[in-house]
Amino acid sequence: MKCPGQDTQYWNEDAIFETECPECGHAMEFFKDDATRRCPNCKKKIVNPRMDFGCASYCKFAEQCLGTLPEEFIAQRDDLLKDRVAVEMKKYFKTDFKRIGHAAKVANFAEKIGRGEKANLAVVLCAAYLHDIGIKNAEEKYNSPAAQYQEQEGPPVARQILETLGAQEKLIEQVCDIVGHHHHPGENESLEFKCIYDADMITNMSDCQGKNQLSSDEFRAKLSRILMTESGKQMARQVLMDPE
Repeated sequence: MKCPGQDTQYWNEDAIFETECPECGHAMEFFKDDATRRCPNCKKKIVNPRMDFGCASYCKFAEQCLGTLPEEFIAQRDDLLKDRVAVEMKKYFKTDFKRIGHAAKVANFAEKIGRGEKANLAVVLCAAYLHDIGIKNAEEKYNSPAAQYQEQEGPPVARQILETLGAQEKLIEQVCDIVGHHHHPGENESLEFKCIYDADMITNMSDCQGKNQLSSDEFRAKLSRILMTESGKQMARQVLMDPE
């Protein structure tokens, strides 16, 4: 079935319109389903100013439906995926607000750490929302939320969610790799893994009262040992040692 938004039988008088080229001011004609057109005067490729790429941010058939997507949009596509992933995570956990809240808090920390480290935020945020996605199946199958079971059960669920949303295979592989061992860092982890690990640790420590039993120097030393990024260590000091 053709997308109704792109099917000409549903078009009205606004489906074909004129606009000015933002580069040279020459008049240009666009059809509503044109992703881009080349200005007949200056020959610059111009993105359709009225086109809504909302569905293309997650639909795996976007390129077939819309033609060749603008480079500007492709660059943002993975980043836009995170919002859809957050929605799917909430739908998956249903009324388990504790786990939904934990994932959201980890994502919040992970985004800030990822920006500080200049990591791939699409991978960081998708992994943050999905890092504990295996806990539901772990409890159902093994009656345990233990890390090893979470890591075993998480990747297939994460992959299903991401494939349904039309994520690119490279992103899916990176996210599933993080989900599959996010409690157990190795020697040569990716920057994105480190951001998730630190965000998860900070979230867990912020809910733990054990830190109050340590002196500031001891706690600072502990943070330096267990956290993997400088941005994570800085955030941990702000959140855990100097909360507003």
